Amino acid sequence: MFDKILIANRGEIACRVIETARSLGVTCVAVHSDVDAGAKHVQMADMAVHVGGNAPADSYLRGDVIIKAALDTGAQAIHPGYGFLSENPDFVDQVAAAGLVFIGPSADAIRAMGLKDAAKALMIKAGVPVVPGYHGADQDDALLAAEAGKIGYPVLIKAVAGGGGKGMRLVEEAGSFDEALASARSEAATAFGNSDVLVEKFVTKPRHIEVQVFGDGTQAVHLFERDCSLQRRHQKVIEEAPAPDMTREMRDAMGQAAVLAAEAIGYKGAGTVEFIVDGSDGLKADGFFFMEMNTRLQVEHPVTEAITGVDLVEWQLRVAAGEPLPKSQGELTISGHAFEARLYAEDVPKGFLPSTGTLAHLRFPEGVRADSGVRGGDTISPFYDPMIAKVIVHGPTRDVALAKLSAALKGTQVAGTVTNLGFLVALAEHKGFAAGDVDTGLIARDIDTLTAVAVVTPSHWARAGMAAMGLDTPSAGAGFNLWAALRQSIALSNEGEAVTLFVEVHSADTQTWYVGDAVVVAQRVGGQWLLDRLSAPAVAMTETCVTVFDTYGIAFDIVDPLQRDASAMGDGNIVDAPMPGLVKAVTAKAGQSVNAGDRLAVLEAMKMEHALLAARDGVIAEVLVSEGDQVEAGAALIRLAEVNT
Repeated sequence: MFDKILIANRGEIACRVIETARSLGVTCVAVHSDVDAGAKHVQMADMAVHVGGNAPADSYLRGDVIIKAALDTGAQAIHPGYGFLSENPDFVDQVAAAGLVFIGPSADAIRAMGLKDAAKALMIKAGVPVVPGYHGADQDDALLAAEAGKIGYPVLIKAVAGGGGKGMRLVEEAGSFDEALASARSEAATAFGNSDVLVEKFVTKPRHIEVQVFGDGTQAVHLFERDCSLQRRHQKVIEEAPAPDMTREMRDAMGQAAVLAAEAIGYKGAGTVEFIVDGSDGLKADGFFFMEMNTRLQVEHPVTEAITGVDLVEWQLRVAAGEPLPKSQGELTISGHAFEARLYAEDVPKGFLPSTGTLAHLRFPEGVRADSGVRGGDTISPFYDPMIAKVIVHGPTRDVALAKLSAALKGTQVAGTVTNLGFLVALAEHKGFAAGDVDTGLIARDIDTLTAVAVVTPSHWARAGMAAMGLDTPSAGAGFNLWAALRQSIALSNEGEAVTLFVEVHSADTQTWYVGDAVVVAQRVGGQWLLDRLSAPAVAMTETCVTVFDTYGIAFDIVDPLQRDASAMGDGNIVDAPMPGLVKAVTAKAGQSVNAGDRLAVLEAMKMEHALLAARDGVIAEVLVSEGDQVEAGAALIRLAEVNT
């Protein structure tokens, strides 16, 4: 076993690797950018090395700097985590050239699976089933259209170097093919620097089922399957293991195919073989097709660990250190069912817009595995993925595990930023999902129901008022005005709605709150506050905000009565930054006439690009930023000329 390793990553995966390495007596070296100097993974590690600026290209993607850090600190191996350099074969070669061990597959194995068309050709040769389609090198438009006709519509056009849904188009009929092809090529060229595409048969009720494999460079085993069908825009949201309704025959067939795929490239370490499954007529042994192989540890690996009892990071370290596979295929079994939900800082009602903020409070229920790279007091920055945590549960059956997931999410408390908690709970309680009737289109079909905004009740306002005024503490006393309780007031706001609340404190245990026309009675019974006879939710406080932990966290700002009403100043002429980020492009120019919906600028934040559009017709009066500027949330970027009335 290694004495010391360097972890070339950040956040929850870096913390996850450190935990296992520590349990094996291995010393850990962390790397960090400027903004991550005080991050959780840095404080958990035994040593830490600064590797550059905040942008990944200036820090976590600087392979030469990371290798130097490993050599300077005496590390013997580098664990890449996932993302960043984990699937970069050139980096793997550089690690080996430096005399270090890369904890993962060989550069050749990564290259073999790096392009979808080449990987599928390799899988066909290895006897792994693939989706009917055209994966050839000839990229003539007419040839691709002809191949699509042979395959039969609907078809999918996919970038050969693609990922995350970029460069992918669904074509329902022949007349739409040329336009879809041009669009897919353009997007692929921009995203990956490669405009080549492949064309495949579109599976009408697709399920995304992947198989965890592990190899020693010669032989491989599989650790069964995960169902990752619950996706939004090709991004996984909730994963589970094993797949619902999986038959023994199909599990054996998929596992064998995945092992064939891994052994065909001499795979070493943890990897995932992803399959698209035709779920239109149940799961059948001949109804799955190779999609791609991820040559790294996956974000959703904890559900496999939960059902197998295997620590995959421990396996990675042991095999990379030269040990044989810890278990044979016959020694691996499934126990129970597991779910993982990805908790993000994102504004669901605003189209899942990534969010930032300082986590004033972060707490998970007892008995729940929560893999997180942040703590209360940490800041969600605009430079990296806005994941807060992965919430993982395990139960003896799928029904029990799903009930535990719902309870775990409801018991999770986050304050300081908006999250997708409500969305996740709605998914966990979706009747179709509960019945196991899931496919990759479920979220899109029911998006309105799943993203319904929670109703803020008078009791929520009252609970926030109690906390803001300190009236929920045992020392809170009553004030009297001759024969009546003294009436006090406080102004709060939620989602732009400002309300002045009034309260009469009758005794240390009784209050009456007036919220608009509603009256809420607060009573303390047995040391606990009740609001209209229901238990008062928990809260978290900062100087300016109260978060009420009901319906997954409702934030109320405490309004300073001396502060000017910002809403009175809004004239609709300013285009501002919805979040902190980097100004990627500015297309607007002073004096230019624009129409509502025209793109004026592009803001890059949290690994995504966000187009900023004109809210109305008008003329650009002033452009206040330049390409390359780093801006804060709410910063004015572009001003439209006032409309004369």
